[in-house]
This record gives sequence, C-alpha cells and structure tokens, in this order.
Amino acid sequence: MQSLHDFMLLNKPPKRIFLQAAGAALVAVALPQTARAATPATVRVAAASDLKFALASVVKPFELETGIKVELNFGSSGNFARQILQGLPVDLFMSADEDWAFKVANAGLSKPGATERGVVYAQGRIVLLLPKGSPIRLDADLQGLRAQWASVRKFAIANPEHAPYGRAAQQALTALGLWDTVQPKLVLGENIAQASLFVTSGAAQAGISALSLAIAPQLAAVSEHITLPERLHAPLRQRMLLLKTASPAAQRLFDYLQSAGAALLFKSVGLG
Repeated sequence: MQSLHDFMLLNKPPKRIFLQAAGAALVAVALPQTARAATPATVRVAAASDLKFALASVVKPFELETGIKVELNFGSSGNFARQILQGLPVDLFMSADEDWAFKVANAGLSKPGATERGVVYAQGRIVLLLPKGSPIRLDADLQGLRAQWASVRKFAIANPEHAPYGRAAQQALTALGLWDTVQPKLVLGENIAQASLFVTSGAAQAGISALSLAIAPQLAAVSEHITLPERLHAPLRQRMLLLKTASPAAQRLFDYLQSAGAALLFKSVGLG
C-alpha cells in the first residue's frame, strides 16, 4: 500500500509550477491597486448658484487637459459656509460673496499659505428678469415695473439672509424706493437659481436674478432681462477658498481658476 508520505512525494507540484502560481497570485493582488491608482482624481466643489450653468463650461478645459473629474454642487453661499463650518467634506468653496469665504477662512478651515483667505475669481451682476412676452417694460430704473405693478402677483428674489444675490436685490430695490412696495408680493428662493426658476416657470411674474443665469441658453430661451446698475448695490465680489484638507488635484483646479484663460471664460458667461 502506498504510504501517505509516498503519495505526497508523487503528487508534489514541480517547483517551476509553484513559482508560476505564486507569481500569478501576486499579479492578482497587484492589479486592483494599479486600477485604483489609475482612477481619475475627483475634486469636490461647493459653488454658488449663480454658477449653475456657467461653471461647467469654465472647468471643462481643465478636466479634458488633466483627466481630473470636477464634482460640482450648487447652493446658496451662506448655507454652504455653514455646512463647511459643520464639517461638509469639500475641497473648494466658490462663494458669491467674499464675506462667507472669509468666515470659513477665519475659522481656520482654509489651506495655509499666500491664498489662505482665498482669491476673487469673478464679479457678479444682478438683472431684472421677466418671462418671455411679459407686458412689463425692461428698463434699468424699473419704471416699467412700477407702471405694471398691478399685474405682478409675485416677485422673486433669493433669500437675503444667506444668498448674496438676494441681499444685492434688496439693496437695489431699496435704493430705487421700491422695497416697501415689493415686500408684500415677495417670494423667496433658497438661492438665486431657485428664484430665477420661480420667474421662468410662471410662479412669479418678475424677479431679480444673476446675469450669469439670465444669459444662459436654458433661461434666455424662456425669459428676458436687463442688467441693473452696479451703483444700486454693494459689489458682488465672488471669492473662492481652498480648504485645508484639499487634495493636490484640488490645488491644480484652484490654480487653473486663477489663470488668464479662466478669467476670459468667466467674463464670457456674465461673471466679469
């Protein structure tokens, strides 16, 4: 009878086969790591709602050139600032109001260095926004709105408490002596994109929006607008901030957004 020892000797795999199997196992372990290394980096951006249509076109050349994916999330600057202070995991904060960016920086959450308090990347402008075919005449001092005020049931702006464009709208209406008149008919959007939707959907007969939204094809097809004078409100200096936990890929995006090419793109989409 064949002993167990003899059976093991007869059935022992050749050393060469064993080494090949071991090598294959090592490759199998290494492949997932290689795949993970090849996965494109992702940069998480918390961006003001006035960038809803504009920012994708600004970052597209960056994505194509670097292979880095940019994940864009839009909302009111004030809400994002509060969420970041509470631990929202983002790499880059693009505020429509530099004061909200300063609040985040003052809390020690920005990346240390020369740009610790962020950089201004754009200047916002506000517009009177009307649905296409509105009887209200477009004019920069809103005399047409005054004349047709009886036809307005709802007037939309972003919430001034946390949306910079809402605050600018309130300042402009106050400067024109219209704030008290408008208040009873106000409908507040959570952010400037929602306020604009109220107008284009017919939920409001007029409102104040951002130029960058009004000139976007999605809104321009169903609305009309006129840009209001800058003197009517405080400057809308839009500041971006790199968070201290940001990745090297986020640093590359931050640097790109300060480039001359990006500045030209911002201007072309109403954020000059």
